[in-house]
Amino acid sequence: MRSLVVLLAAAAVLAGCGTNSSPSGDDGAGVDVKITVRSDEAAQPTVMTLTCDPAGGDHPNGEAACAALRSAPVEVFDPVPENQPCTMIYGGPQTATLTGTIDGRTIDASFSRKNGCEIDRWDTLGTEVFDVPLQ
Repeated sequence: MRSLVVLLAAAAVLAGCGTNSSPSGDDGAGVDVKITVRSDEAAQPTVMTLTCDPAGGDHPNGEAACAALRSAPVEVFDPVPENQPCTMIYGGPQTATLTGTIDGRTIDASFSRKNGCEIDRWDTLGTEVFDVPLQ
Protein backbone atom coordinates (compact mmCIF):
# COMPACT_ATOMS: atom_id res chain seq x y z
CA MET A 1 0.00 0.00 0.00
CA ARG A 2 2.81 2.39 0.92
CA SER A 3 4.53 1.84 -2.45
CA LEU A 4 1.23 2.60 -4.23
CA VAL A 5 0.99 5.95 -2.42
CA VAL A 6 4.61 6.77 -3.31
CA LEU A 7 3.99 5.77 -6.92
CA LEU A 8 0.86 7.95 -7.15
CA ALA A 9 2.71 10.90 -5.58
CA ALA A 10 5.57 10.53 -8.06
CA ALA A 11 3.09 10.35 -10.95
CA ALA A 12 1.41 13.55 -9.76
CA VAL A 13 4.75 15.36 -9.59
CA LEU A 14 5.76 14.18 -13.05
CA ALA A 15 2.39 15.15 -14.50
CA GLY A 16 3.18 18.77 -13.63
CA CYS A 17 6.52 18.68 -15.47
CA GLY A 18 6.87 19.76 -19.07
CA THR A 19 3.84 22.03 -19.22
CA ASN A 20 3.92 25.32 -21.05
CA SER A 21 2.86 27.39 -18.04
CA SER A 22 4.94 30.48 -17.52
CA PRO A 23 6.10 31.66 -14.10
CA SER A 24 3.65 34.58 -14.27
CA GLY A 25 0.74 32.16 -14.66
CA ASP A 26 -0.39 33.61 -17.97
CA ASP A 27 0.02 30.29 -19.81
CA GLY A 28 1.89 32.05 -22.60
CA ALA A 29 -1.11 34.18 -23.58
CA GLY A 30 1.15 37.24 -23.73
CA VAL A 31 0.44 40.83 -24.63
CA ASP A 32 -0.56 42.01 -28.09
CA VAL A 33 -1.99 45.52 -28.09
CA LYS A 34 -2.39 48.61 -30.23
CA ILE A 35 -2.02 51.95 -28.43
CA THR A 36 -3.30 55.16 -30.02
CA VAL A 37 -2.46 58.47 -28.32
CA ARG A 38 -3.66 61.95 -29.31
CA SER A 39 -2.37 65.20 -27.87
CA ASP A 40 -5.68 66.90 -28.80
CA GLU A 41 -8.60 66.42 -31.17
CA ALA A 42 -6.86 68.15 -34.07
CA ALA A 43 -3.58 66.29 -33.77
CA GLN A 44 -2.61 63.26 -35.77
CA PRO A 45 -2.56 60.26 -33.44
CA THR A 46 0.56 58.39 -32.49
CA VAL A 47 -0.17 54.70 -33.10
CA MET A 48 2.03 52.03 -31.60
CA THR A 49 1.97 48.25 -31.39
CA LEU A 50 3.29 46.29 -28.44
CA THR A 51 3.90 42.62 -27.83
CA CYS A 52 5.57 41.12 -24.79
CA ASP A 53 7.63 38.01 -23.97
CA PRO A 54 9.87 39.28 -25.51
CA ALA A 55 8.96 42.95 -25.90
CA GLY A 56 8.33 43.81 -29.53
CA GLY A 57 6.38 46.10 -31.81
CA ASP A 58 7.18 49.75 -32.37
CA HIS A 59 6.50 51.14 -28.88
CA PRO A 60 9.54 53.25 -27.94
CA ASN A 61 9.68 51.87 -24.38
CA GLY A 62 8.49 48.28 -24.85
CA GLU A 63 9.99 46.60 -21.77
CA ALA A 64 8.64 49.23 -19.37
CA ALA A 65 5.25 49.32 -21.13
CA CYS A 66 4.95 45.54 -20.84
CA ALA A 67 5.74 45.70 -17.13
CA ALA A 68 3.22 48.51 -16.58
CA LEU A 69 0.42 46.68 -18.42
CA ARG A 70 1.06 43.44 -16.56
CA SER A 71 1.18 45.08 -13.12
CA ALA A 72 -1.88 47.28 -13.63
CA PRO A 73 -5.10 46.27 -11.86
CA VAL A 74 -7.71 44.86 -14.24
CA GLU A 75 -10.14 47.65 -13.27
CA VAL A 76 -7.97 50.28 -14.96
CA PHE A 77 -9.28 49.01 -18.31
CA ASP A 78 -12.92 49.55 -17.26
CA PRO A 79 -14.58 52.92 -17.92
CA VAL A 80 -15.22 55.17 -14.95
CA PRO A 81 -18.78 54.49 -13.72
CA GLU A 82 -21.20 57.30 -14.59
CA ASN A 83 -22.17 57.81 -10.94
CA GLN A 84 -18.55 57.94 -9.73
CA PRO A 85 -17.75 61.29 -8.10
CA CYS A 86 -14.58 62.74 -9.63
CA THR A 87 -12.62 65.88 -8.93
CA MET A 88 -13.05 68.39 -11.70
CA ILE A 89 -9.35 68.79 -12.39
CA TYR A 90 -8.47 69.11 -16.06
CA GLY A 91 -5.28 67.25 -16.86
CA GLY A 92 -5.03 68.15 -20.53
CA PRO A 93 -6.50 67.28 -23.93
CA GLN A 94 -4.66 63.97 -24.34
CA THR A 95 -6.69 60.87 -25.15
CA ALA A 96 -5.67 57.28 -25.77
CA THR A 97 -7.16 53.95 -26.72
CA LEU A 98 -5.73 50.56 -25.99
CA THR A 99 -7.07 47.52 -27.84
CA GLY A 100 -5.93 43.91 -28.07
CA THR A 101 -5.21 41.19 -25.54
CA ILE A 102 -3.33 41.09 -22.27
CA ASP A 103 -2.69 37.62 -20.89
CA GLY A 104 -5.80 36.21 -22.54
CA ARG A 105 -8.12 39.13 -21.66
CA THR A 106 -9.59 41.16 -24.51
CA ILE A 107 -8.98 44.86 -23.92
CA ASP A 108 -10.83 47.77 -25.58
CA ALA A 109 -10.33 50.79 -23.34
CA SER A 110 -10.36 54.55 -23.80
CA PHE A 111 -8.44 56.97 -21.60
CA SER A 112 -8.40 60.75 -21.17
CA ARG A 113 -7.24 63.40 -18.74
CA LYS A 114 -10.56 65.30 -18.47
CA ASN A 115 -11.10 64.85 -14.69
CA GLY A 116 -9.51 63.36 -11.59
CA CYS A 117 -10.85 59.84 -12.17
CA GLU A 118 -9.62 59.74 -15.76
CA ILE A 119 -6.24 61.19 -14.78
CA ASP A 120 -5.92 58.43 -12.17
CA ARG A 121 -6.61 55.73 -14.79
CA TRP A 122 -4.08 57.37 -17.16
CA ASP A 123 -1.44 57.65 -14.44
CA THR A 124 -1.95 54.03 -13.35
CA LEU A 125 -0.54 52.94 -16.70
CA GLY A 126 1.86 55.84 -16.52
CA THR A 127 4.55 57.28 -18.66
CA GLU A 128 5.62 53.80 -19.67
CA VAL A 129 2.48 53.24 -21.77
CA PHE A 130 1.11 56.66 -22.83
CA ASP A 131 3.70 59.38 -22.41
CA VAL A 132 5.43 59.06 -25.74
CA PRO A 133 6.35 61.75 -28.24
CA LEU A 134 3.11 63.17 -29.61
CA GLN A 135 2.88 64.39 -33.18
